[in-house]
Amino acid sequence: MNLFYLDVHALQTVPPSNLNRDDTGSPKSSVYGGVPRARVSSQAWKKATRDYFKAKKLLDPSELGVRTKKVVEILADRIHEQDGTIPEPEALELAAAVITATGLKIEVPKRKGSGKKSTAEDAGDEETREAAAQAKYLVFLSARQLDGLARFAVEGAADIAEFLKDKDNKARVKQIADTRHSVDIALFGRMVADSTDFNVDAAVQVAHAISVHRVDNESDYYTAVDDHNKDTEPGAGMIGTVDFNSATLYRYAALGIHQLAANLGEGLQEDESRVTPVRRAAEAFVQGFVESLPTGKINTFGHHTLPDAVVVKLRTTRPISFVAAFEEPVRGDLGGHMSEACARLAEYIPDVERAYGDEGSTLTWVLRVGPNTRKLADIGTESSNLGELVASVGQAVAERLEKPE
Repeated sequence: MNLFYLDVHALQTVPPSNLNRDDTGSPKSSVYGGVPRARVSSQAWKKATRDYFKAKKLLDPSELGVRTKKVVEILADRIHEQDGTIPEPEALELAAAVITATGLKIEVPKRKGSGKKSTAEDAGDEETREAAAQAKYLVFLSARQLDGLARFAVEGAADIAEFLKDKDNKARVKQIADTRHSVDIALFGRMVADSTDFNVDAAVQVAHAISVHRVDNESDYYTAVDDHNKDTEPGAGMIGTVDFNSATLYRYAALGIHQLAANLGEGLQEDESRVTPVRRAAEAFVQGFVESLPTGKINTFGHHTLPDAVVVKLRTTRPISFVAAFEEPVRGDLGGHMSEACARLAEYIPDVERAYGDEGSTLTWVLRVGPNTRKLADIGTESSNLGELVASVGQAVAERLEKPE
């Protein structure tokens, strides 16, 4: 398959907020162009995007996976769903044996003493939970992989140890765990350090979002009053500080459509072509990435914003970030940063495309809001709303995939 990519660029303002904090509780930052910038890590926005798939039902639950250490418990539940005659303790043993056979490492976690007394009625549940092994690391499995492993376990339930001694069964259980990937695994990949055969190369690369201008973190001093204090008890019941900043962020992600198609393989649903799930995944990613928002301290700051400007490019040359347009920080001499940021992009994008792009094979779409983004209007085909943009991108992806190589 020919290589081609989707580049997604966005300019988004966020008011005072702490979307993504470091180990001290302060908003993450970085130095770029010689000045400190606000930063939101790629991990934070990838997690927000994955959560958005589910929250907004952009994809069917069967097309999504789960990332957890508690893979034995989850598989045991599916085994019990497949065959209700298998009791929970036996289902856990079957699940542990099957997970181990895939090459993943599991162990029984040490429970920390809570000091809480448990009743005799709870003792059985406590014992079961203590006996449930967990993976030594987070494991990303699709719903279809879990269902396949559950069917495999039920098939060998009579004597799972003997069943797994068979060479064909050993190969089959590994194949079940490493085929029919969910959309989120196909997009964001899967890495298992001690079982590299289990790895899936990510189709998506997400940049750390940074502010287009200099940002210095600030600190909010707050107090909380005890509602039951009497007049003779003045003062706060609690005091503290929380760090925050506000910024106009440049966000960027690149999606390799060829890698996405390779990861998804056959159609996710019966009787659908290979093109259909790739288009569906690309559309879900574009919408999910654009609309999602990390929720760090969101109850404190309520930072619910959306991008003012989105530029999407479908290209056959390698992915290109436009972050260099902001290597010299936007000064905001007119009191804001969005207008100058859009002007920078409007000037920089054609220059980069002239020097490195392929005009004949590159498609560009623009979604923008407000007069400050007006200079981006001529960068590409304007979409009136996000739904129209997503549909146009999906159609173009499908047409490229259907073209003979």
